[in-house]
Amino acid sequence: MSLLEPVAFAPAAVLFDMDGLMIESERALLECWREASRELGLDVDDALWLSFVGLSDRVCHEMLRERFAEDQLQALLSGLQVRYDARVEAGLPLKTGVLELLALLKQRGIPRAVGTSTRRPRALQKLELCGLLPHFDAVVTGSDVAHSKPAPDIYLLAAEQLGVAPEHCIVLEDSAAGVRAALAAGMTPIQVPDLVAPDEGVRALGHRIVESLVQARALIEPALR
Repeated sequence: MSLLEPVAFAPAAVLFDMDGLMIESERALLECWREASRELGLDVDDALWLSFVGLSDRVCHEMLRERFAEDQLQALLSGLQVRYDARVEAGLPLKTGVLELLALLKQRGIPRAVGTSTRRPRALQKLELCGLLPHFDAVVTGSDVAHSKPAPDIYLLAAEQLGVAPEHCIVLEDSAAGVRAALAAGMTPIQVPDLVAPDEGVRALGHRIVESLVQARALIEPALR
């Protein structure tokens, strides 16, 4: 399969990741990590923060506990939250093409759900502030499942809530963890990488990889006709 080959089936639903896929939030979060760690005099390179992309808060905090003492970790998380709260409240920009794709899917009667590792209160806050919440029929978050991405739980629950079979779902994702979750759920992922480019191991999964949601739409739209 070509990585730019149009989808060969008419999807019964399209499932969307949130951060880094629809909302331009990963760069803001990275900047907040940098500021918070600098303020505490912690010498941490961007690779650590970027390794968190697509993972749940719980997993990220476990990884941080391997690097920092508990008092340092709590100070770091507190500084991060204050900064990121301000960014979210100010409004985060949307990714190019997301509203057009959502409008197309709605016009064609294709159900849509959000599947994000973010905790429910934060996810709903972001979706509402960005004006995305009304575009979706279901929202499944890291708060709603026992295992977050790369486990398939989030996407399986989203399909269940929409009443569609997993094999008839397309998943739009930016992260490797999300792609692995979609594949484990038996779904068809299209990856739109954000800050982290897919490495050889991710590319070997054989899924479609595009540069933008505009390109993703071009792979989906022919199947809707």
